[in-house]
Formats: sequence, structure tokens, C-alpha cells
Amino acid sequence: MPPGTRDEPGSLSRRLTAPENPTPVRRTRVFELTDRAKEYQEKLLAFMDERVYPAEAVYEAQMAASGDPHFHPPVLEDLKADAKKRGLWNLFHPHPEWGPGLTNLEYAPLAEIMGRSAHLAPEATNCNAPDTGNMEVLTLFGTEEHKEKWLRPLLDGEIASAFAMTEPAVASSDATNIQLRMERDGDDYVLNGRKWWTSNALHANCKVLIVMGKTEPEAATHRQQSMMVVPVDTPGVTVLRNLPVFGYQDREGHAEVVFEDVRVPVTALLAGEGDGFMISQARLGPGRIHHCMRAIGMAERALDLMIDRAQSRTTFGEPVANRANIQDWIAESRIEIDMARLLTLKAAHLMDTVGNRHARTEIAAIKVAAPQVALKVVDRAIQVHGGGGVSNDFPLASMYAHLRTLRLADGPDEVHKRTIAMRELRRREPQWGRTR
Repeated sequence: MPPGTRDEPGSLSRRLTAPENPTPVRRTRVFELTDRAKEYQEKLLAFMDERVYPAEAVYEAQMAASGDPHFHPPVLEDLKADAKKRGLWNLFHPHPEWGPGLTNLEYAPLAEIMGRSAHLAPEATNCNAPDTGNMEVLTLFGTEEHKEKWLRPLLDGEIASAFAMTEPAVASSDATNIQLRMERDGDDYVLNGRKWWTSNALHANCKVLIVMGKTEPEAATHRQQSMMVVPVDTPGVTVLRNLPVFGYQDREGHAEVVFEDVRVPVTALLAGEGDGFMISQARLGPGRIHHCMRAIGMAERALDLMIDRAQSRTTFGEPVANRANIQDWIAESRIEIDMARLLTLKAAHLMDTVGNRHARTEIAAIKVAAPQVALKVVDRAIQVHGGGGVSNDFPLASMYAHLRTLRLADGPDEVHKRTIAMRELRRREPQWGRTR
């Protein structure tokens, strides 16, 4: 079982489903799961209880014994093999050719369940970022050669990939600032520049990068960028260093990568020249749903840990759970988690029914709301745990570090708020947007 919980075996993830003998209540189910989604949910809950939670301690022991922060522990391969047998593989992929073909609304609750063990469950089911986004990009924009050489091994979980967009020398929250040059030279492109926060680049199985750079500086602002497939072992690609996150050396790594006269064939181009910005927008929409639902899963686990700790500890003659402020924190956490979940499910529903473009406000809203809510809940849980909360004896400190990065990953809060504000301003005064 996860450290710091008081659940009996098999009970932890069941909190996400209805009790066996619920009191009859008449209610409207806003986002009713399809029968297919319910089936996958039950299978995933069983996998979490039977395999993933018990594997957490094994994972930590194998990582510690290796002495290598980027070691690939054997327990992960065991989990992957079992997930495949159970049919819990590539659940994120919307295309039936490559996965079960779930909608965003069907996949969202599954991402939440996986978020309760975010360092194991997503990769165990081949649903981990940035591989998910890269697989979707290769599916939508890759050539047959790309699909055969890179997409198929990624879908099979044989290799890992990284996404190289952010740069240290510019404010990359505005993707049009990107400076890495991709210059045409005969049948090749030559890449020169520097990236950082290239997550997954230090994964033991990382074989390929999807790189965003500038092919035509004089083109229209959103037509200057392109994306290319670049094998990690291409001459001139140097993984310079790993960037710790709040002192944590994440296993997959967040690398600074230097590109010096890196030569790739023209066939490395995804879609066409100048399509890089368009590809990035197509990639990030679904990824934000995944991130937000996993964040909600982390918040749910933190709330469980907070409740268990408050009930098991006594101060001044009474259980901590009897204190009014602790009860306030528990109640506020329940309210905020449910609000964030409903907003995220609404965004997923709109993406499925009217498309990502028409769901832009909701996608931006959840990317702001979900990490902030999860951070609040984790912070409260840390406080209830006292000194233990900031140690590695409990998962809370690691959760906090991970969630805090989500306020920057896939665009910082401020960019998403700007998107929402611009749309709201245009809604009230259509002429306003035309002059700005």
C-alpha cells in the first residue's frame, strides 16, 4: 500500500467509485460514463490496487540501490507487461488504430486514477507525458517513415521520446520567441541552438526528440516555426545537463540540450515548413486535459492522506480531526477538488463535441485551476503531517514539487489567463479585439 495510508488492501482506489450499497439518491449525472469507460475504469482500479500501489516501495528500493537518478527500474517493465495483458495500454490514444479510441471525456477519469501514483501508473500504461503528446503528433503529422521508425516503438513502449521547445535565452511562454535555427542546406536541414526543460531526454530509453525551431525568420509571426524528428544520437546533439526540480532529480530528466550543426534530412520535417506553431497547438490541448486530471488524482490522494493523518494523531487530548480549522481544510478541499474536476470534464466534453478551438477558454481555465487547487490541498496535507509532510517518508513533498511545475509547463498561468481575458473582452466588445 502507499506509505502513510491506513486503508485495507484493495480499498484505496475504490474511493473513486460509488459504495457497494449506496443510499438511494435522486440526482442528475452531468457527465455519465459510457459503458466502455466504466469497463476500463474498473480494470484500471484493479490494476492500481493489485499492482501499482504495492510496486511503489519496490520502485523506491530499486532506484535507491542503483545510485543512478535516471535508472530504469525493472519493476516498471513488469508493470508494463501486466498492463498490456490486462488491455490497459495506450488508453490516451484517440485513434482506434493505435489504442482503444476513447474520447477525452472517457479518458479523463482514467487519467485521474493514474494521477494517484503519477510516477508509476502513467508510464506503466504507456500514458505518460511527453510520450503521449509526441505519439499524437506523429500520428497526425508524421510520414509513414516516421510512424514505422518512431511511432510504432513508442506505441509498443519499447522506446521513449522527448519534446524540445523551451529555450533558456528567450521567454518561451510566447512560442514565437523561439530562436533555434533550422536552415535548409540541399536535402538537409542544419540545426543550431539550445533548448532546456527537455523532459524525458535523460530517460534510459529515450531515442528521439521532436524539436521546434525557426525555419523562416522573415515569414508571418506564426509561420516562422517548424518541427522536426531528430534522433538523440544524431551528431551535434549534446545532452548537456539535467535540471533538478526543487532539488528532485526526476528519473526521466529535464535536460538542457545543445544543437551544434546538427544535420537531419528534409524528411525529418513534420507536416510542412512553417507548421510548427500549428502542431504545437494541436499537441498541447489534449495534453492539458491529461495533466489536469492527473493533478486532481494527486489532490484526491493528498486529501486521503490528510484525513488519515488527522484521525490518527492526537494533540492536547483530542484527535487532530476534531479541530475546526482541520475540518475546514477537509471541507474546502472536497469542494475545490470537485469544482476543478467538473470544469475539467466540461472542457473534455467540449473538446469532443465542438473541437479544441471552441474549447480554448475551458482548456485555459482548467490549466490554471487544476494545479492551483491540487497545490492547496497538498499544502494543507503537508501542514497536517507536520515535519513528516516535508520529508520523503510521505509522497506529499514530491507531489508539491511536481504540481508547482505544472503552473509553468504547457504554458504558465499568466498566458492562459490572458487567453481567457482576451476572449471575454471580445465577447463584450467585438470591436476591441480587432484593434489589438
